[in-house]
Amino acid sequence: MAESSPELKAFLVETPFFGGLSDASLDLLIAMLVERRFEAGAVIIAEGEPGRSMYIVHSGALAVSKRGASGRVIDLNRLGPGDFFGEMTLIAVQNRSATLVAEGPVILYELTARNLYTYYKTDIHAYVMVLQNINRELCRRLRQADIRIAELVNTAGGARAS
Repeated sequence: MAESSPELKAFLVETPFFGGLSDASLDLLIAMLVERRFEAGAVIIAEGEPGRSMYIVHSGALAVSKRGASGRVIDLNRLGPGDFFGEMTLIAVQNRSATLVAEGPVILYELTARNLYTYYKTDIHAYVMVLQNINRELCRRLRQADIRIAELVNTAGGARAS
């Protein structure tokens, strides 16, 4: 499990995932996190594989990619400190939707589905806050994807007048 420290707690409070949690609820969740370290080039998660955990990026950068219908790898995004990923697998109970590769050394904090369920059983109000935080982030990402799609359509000349 993660070593709780004032620095780690201060960092996590500033991330979108942990917003609005009381000190006691935050301490409980921190105790459930497992620190994971990866070197450059490590595949953290692979598109299509089953998943049972999500991650919060403490340090380093990760490249997010997805294989297109033609088989070509498409770079989607970059993640860095404070970002989280893998939450879609926990919510939708589906395989991983993208591949994430460490661009350099990274430190992540892993939260398993089992620990998230324990959190639910222990502190339902904090659990709801965490899900609300995840939902806000998913909505933000969906809006960003909508903008990117609209820009791609406009660039390709595929925009149609209504």
